Amino acid sequence: MTAVTPGRPTDFPQPSPRRRLSSSQRRKLGVMLIGAAALFAVVAAHAAFAPQAFRLTALVFDSYQTIKPREATDPPVAVIDIDEASIGKLGQWPWSRSTVAEIVTRASGLGAAAIGFDIVFSEPDRTAPARLVEEMRRRGIAIEVGPDLPDPDAQLADALASNAVALGIALSNETSAPAPAPKAGFSFVGPDPRERLVPYSGSLSNLPLLTDRATAMGYFSFPPSPDNIIRSFPLISRSSDQLYPALSIETLRIAQQEGSFVLRSAGREDGSAITDLRVGALDVPLSADGEMWIYYSGLPNMPVISAADLFDPAKAAVLAGQIQGRILLIGTSAVGLRDIVATPVDPAMAGVKVHAEIIDQIASGVFLQRPDWIIGAERVAAVLAGLVLLVVLATATPSLSVMLAIVLASVVVGGSWLSFSRALTLFDPLLPLAGLGAVLLTALPLLLMLTHREKRFVRESFGRYLSPTLVERLSENPEGLTLGGEDRELTILFSDIRGFTTLSETLTPTELTGLLNNFLTPMTDVLLKREATIDKYIGDAVMAFWNAPLDIADHPQKACLAALDMVAALERLNRERGMSLKIGLGLNTGMACVGNLGSDQRFSYSCLGDSVNLASRVEGMTKLYDVSILVTEEVRGRTTGLLFAEVDRVRVVGRQAPVTLHALMGVADGVAHDQVKLLDRHNAFIAAWQAGDLGVAREELALLLAMGDNPLNGTHLLYQQRLSTLPEAAPAEWDGVFTASSK
Repeated sequence: MTAVTPGRPTDFPQPSPRRRLSSSQRRKLGVMLIGAAALFAVVAAHAAFAPQAFRLTALVFDSYQTIKPREATDPPVAVIDIDEASIGKLGQWPWSRSTVAEIVTRASGLGAAAIGFDIVFSEPDRTAPARLVEEMRRRGIAIEVGPDLPDPDAQLADALASNAVALGIALSNETSAPAPAPKAGFSFVGPDPRERLVPYSGSLSNLPLLTDRATAMGYFSFPPSPDNIIRSFPLISRSSDQLYPALSIETLRIAQQEGSFVLRSAGREDGSAITDLRVGALDVPLSADGEMWIYYSGLPNMPVISAADLFDPAKAAVLAGQIQGRILLIGTSAVGLRDIVATPVDPAMAGVKVHAEIIDQIASGVFLQRPDWIIGAERVAAVLAGLVLLVVLATATPSLSVMLAIVLASVVVGGSWLSFSRALTLFDPLLPLAGLGAVLLTALPLLLMLTHREKRFVRESFGRYLSPTLVERLSENPEGLTLGGEDRELTILFSDIRGFTTLSETLTPTELTGLLNNFLTPMTDVLLKREATIDKYIGDAVMAFWNAPLDIADHPQKACLAALDMVAALERLNRERGMSLKIGLGLNTGMACVGNLGSDQRFSYSCLGDSVNLASRVEGMTKLYDVSILVTEEVRGRTTGLLFAEVDRVRVVGRQAPVTLHALMGVADGVAHDQVKLLDRHNAFIAAWQAGDLGVAREELALLLAMGDNPLNGTHLLYQQRLSTLPEAAPAEWDGVFTASSK
């Protein structure tokens, strides 16, 4: 027996410790699992409710067509429109079949390649003489007629037989009347795809006499859709196990003098699927169910001919140019005949124009496609985008994750648009966007909740030493604790109450505090409204700047408007409280260092630099020139719609180069005539002063002082004092610059 010494390890092998995940890793894993579950739930729901989801998808594709319709062509198709004007000239619809026959004959005589009717002649002509005689006899009116009464239906049948005309029928499941035998034949390349086509139980057809004599026959009826917007159209349909072509491709067939169509299909696990259709020399890609996506152009160049114009000999030459070599579709846009449909580009389009769009699109060879594999690609894109976002959520900050989500969403939307605009392929961006949204809305709140503990630690650690605003920033971005700054262009504002030192001597500390609070509150409201960053309060003075930490567009303009608002707010405050406070404001625009400035123990977000010092000096100059607002040339040159008056060129303390100062007078709109006159006179004075023409300057100044009290009166009195100490003529070294001796 081996003795075991207490307190010493035995030689028995010890099991290796099981590696466990840290709490942080477990949190991240939980976030990823929840986000992944939400992602796959969205993909599964999209597959389960595909028809309902496609309604939203269709709206996206509609917007694409609205933004970028198909390029307009010189179309091989024209429309004979039974419009309101035609009904007014030729009489109430339906017209006599002899009139319709005349339309066919005249259109063919003008060179039409083929004619298609977006109309069904399902009943005998009500205007036929034989029917009228029969009706009169039924009413007891004795009438004798010859045996050879004209038959308008027969006249139309003769016109159909003599010309390349395709009659229209309406396939429907609301009737059991069998459709007549098709005129066109079909040959197949690949398996018979008949079972993939939507079956119809019957049709609304033409009179047998017309059907027998017509060259061709195609259906024009639009299949129902959930929102009744025509986005696609089946070019092949089935009724009683017979295949029927759409009116559009039937007219294309007879225009090319072809006898049949070639239908290509490919085998699939669920049966054969249609791939494309050949109409003479034209190939048309189709969906597996025989549908074609319509890419609308609006047909701005297509001739639309009023039917009544065919009976006007004076228009024959013009009509020949419009009809020669084109396929003609005869339809109606008359409101009372109700052949109006909604399309992605027009909420009220004549149905015959939709068939014209199909013909033009086939002839131009520009096709929208949504192949079978695209749905799988959309699901793969949704999963990949969601998983990428999940990984970033688990490893990066929430703000970076949101930014990535926006980038991924932009890539999805941009890719969908490029797929449409460049490849004419319809890629649905909604499923990937929904996947990103599901991941973001489930995982991000949980991540924020789990990271709240770290933020609370920062707040508890630094809350006693830093301002609440800075503490909040540090909790979001601890890297902000580092000292340093960046060079940025800023517009800096300094303001100061005039005579505050003297005023404070007459008030108790409590009264002084109340006065400052009453003054600073509206000033702060004005500055924040104008997007300023308030740097600090120094007794009665306020320092603020624009364009940091956030970029502020037109910051000199906004700073000037803020200064005007501050003066107006002080005037209101004086009226409301019976005070007579005045302020001076100085503004300058220039480069400055802005950031967290201070020491390792304490710092604040502020700015410094020569441009800041200059703004402070400019504010001090408002006392000398007795104006409320002074700005530098750098500010004035970056503003529009504001009124300024140049007051002087000054060499301020600490700077050798002179600075041009302008008094901000207000907004230029609606300025009074007296003020315009004042500024014109003032500008003339300043020009004479700076040029050293002191005689003219004295004359102009006398006129200004005679104008009475005005916003620049204090400035003018200052110049009067200066001129009183100067000789009649300016010294030789005159430069018009005033050198300030104090700040």
